[in-house]
Amino acid sequence: MLSTRHEIFMEVAANLSFSKASEILFISQPAISKHIKVLEAFYKTTLFERKGNTIHLSAGGKLLYSRLKEAKKIQNQLDFELSTLKNQFKAKGQLKLGASTTVALYIIPKILSAFHQKYPEVKISLLNRNTDTIVKALLDEDIDIGIVEGKKKISTILYAPFITDEVVAVCSAKSPIAKKKTISIHELKNYPIVLREQGSGTLAAVKYNLEKNGIKLSELKVSVRLAGTEALKNFLREDDCLGFLPRGSVHKELRDGDLISIKIEKFQIVRDFFFIQRHGADNNELNKAFIRFAKLNYNK
Repeated sequence: MLSTRHEIFMEVAANLSFSKASEILFISQPAISKHIKVLEAFYKTTLFERKGNTIHLSAGGKLLYSRLKEAKKIQNQLDFELSTLKNQFKAKGQLKLGASTTVALYIIPKILSAFHQKYPEVKISLLNRNTDTIVKALLDEDIDIGIVEGKKKISTILYAPFITDEVVAVCSAKSPIAKKKTISIHELKNYPIVLREQGSGTLAAVKYNLEKNGIKLSELKVSVRLAGTEALKNFLREDDCLGFLPRGSVHKELRDGDLISIKIEKFQIVRDFFFIQRHGADNNELNKAFIRFAKLNYNK
């Protein structure tokens, strides 16, 4: 089991900030500095180097941080496996997840709640970012499981299918476009369009499917780009633009008539979501238990 001093060091190393570690751990900065000095005396090496107002890991600090992350993984897996020997409902461990916006906001919360009720002693964290950021967080070992849209050609990542989702074209009920109900795909070039930011899985799906039909994003009248599904949805409710959003994210707005779904002839955007893990991490029992649970409960 990692000592308190090692846990403190890992938090400072992860954030490269004594003040941020102090806020997260609810420990004073002088106390954190004291713990780091004790570790430096024990290992007989400097763990952090200061450059102006910033700190960086020294060579010794990088080595210690790398080894402690490996030890932390073993500790978490051991906690889960030992705690489930007698009673699976008393399972302990740490589940570090990351999910692209659509999943994090509209799909995973109910699953996480049910998982937490079954395993109340498992600590859960969820990072909500766009697909590119989630992939980077997984590679940087900030998370252990990601849920993202589509596959990227990265040899160190394993992909496992999760769910299928549809992206629909929508506009405000007040927009002149709402009167059309149905348009041809080439008519898209005539209307003001609002899109998600670069790195968004939704944007990638829109781009891919348009190009399959011979249309480039550069040919559209893109007047606004917004980061996040909610920001885009709220903008569309007040503006005349046409936008693309996951059907699950606008279910309520379509039902209430605030947004209108515009059918595009012979055009449909269906995308797949995948669980992603680093090679080797797929043998983690807690990770496997969550993935099994998520698939089963989503289908229900």
